Amino acid sequence: MIQTSNLKDKLANGKIAIGSWLQIAHPAVAEIMAKAGFEWLAIDLEHSTIELHQAQMLIQIIQTYNVVPLVRVSSNDSVQIKRIMDAGAAGVIVPNVNSVGDARMAVEYTKYPPEGKRGVGLARAQGYGFEFQEYKKWVNNGSIVVVQIEHIDAMDNLEEILSVKGVDASIIGPYDLSASLGCAGDFNNDEVKNCIEKYLEVCKKLKKSCGY
Repeated sequence: MIQTSNLKDKLANGKIAIGSWLQIAHPAVAEIMAKAGFEWLAIDLEHSTIELHQAQMLIQIIQTYNVVPLVRVSSNDSVQIKRIMDAGAAGVIVPNVNSVGDARMAVEYTKYPPEGKRGVGLARAQGYGFEFQEYKKWVNNGSIVVVQIEHIDAMDNLEEILSVKGVDASIIGPYDLSASLGCAGDFNNDEVKNCIEKYLEVCKKLKKSCGY
């Protein structure tokens, strides 16, 4: 199974965990990034042309170098999250989590019952069936769920979202957040500044890891 305990520990204790983004599906790019010293790498399915089979290849490469492979899914969708987890991802970064319900769904789609609602299948993550029991024990405790805070609705529900059991961390999305306030990309806008300050304050108050 993917070793995520060090990253989970850092997220739980507010320590710095440095990762980066992959938007190019070429295996050499994944190898270069995996060798660069990052603790985690996120494969981006939301704003790239990377396909599912390419994502699995990138996951395999990243794992080879003992780097934690995360996937930023295109939406909070049960089927896509299930498929990317079955491909071997250590966890997901879920965009547009704007409510407690959204946060709970992100967790439930990642975990098996009783903690979640993810359907059970046999694919690469489960060793094509040979490692199912081991994977079953790992997934509910070892998998990682990161929610993206990128809308004013999310800011209005921030404490409740970050308090959902199973949410390991969050990442703020300043461009979409500013767009939801009607001032896309204007980071000098007072409302945007106030939202970012509130985000940091709430994360600190709840002792939840925050990211950018």
